[in-house]
Amino acid sequence: MKEHSGMRPHDIVVLLKIAAKKGDSWYMKDLAHELNISASEISESINRSVIAGLIFADKKRLMKTAILDFLRYGLPYVYPQQPGSLVRGIATAHSAKPLKDIIQSEEPFVWPYFKGELRGQAIAPLHSKVPESCLKDEKFYELMSLCDALRVGKAREKNLAFKELEKRLC
Repeated sequence: MKEHSGMRPHDIVVLLKIAAKKGDSWYMKDLAHELNISASEISESINRSVIAGLIFADKKRLMKTAILDFLRYGLPYVYPQQPGSLVRGIATAHSAKPLKDIIQSEEPFVWPYFKGELRGQAIAPLHSKVPESCLKDEKFYELMSLCDALRVGKAREKNLAFKELEKRLC
């Protein structure tokens, strides 16, 4: 058995991409193409997630309760984020769907991205290719935005984000 050297930020990205597929069949090469991450990194990521107990040993089925627990109780501490300078980018956290319909805010948060149309405070994505990948998959975009709300939000935003994640993952 391989040694577990700890989770990496893009492991969450890979797990949420699988979750966005809602049970549709997928191959590692498809994830690599859709996320713009190398196939070997996808494979290593899934292996780390198996060891961490976030995906079953068959490497196809997610352990949704464990993922939700990690997102709620671990993500804000392991991969915290502080809003940065004003940049052009793509909406995230409470500035993106589904939270933007629930939370009114004058301070948009964005992933820095040169093709973005919104100006807001920069939030570093869990992987540099997340903004580009999210533009191609609305379900995945919602999951990643909700994760950012867990990373940067106040208690109310975090609670709302977690409820929305539960709806989408269970």
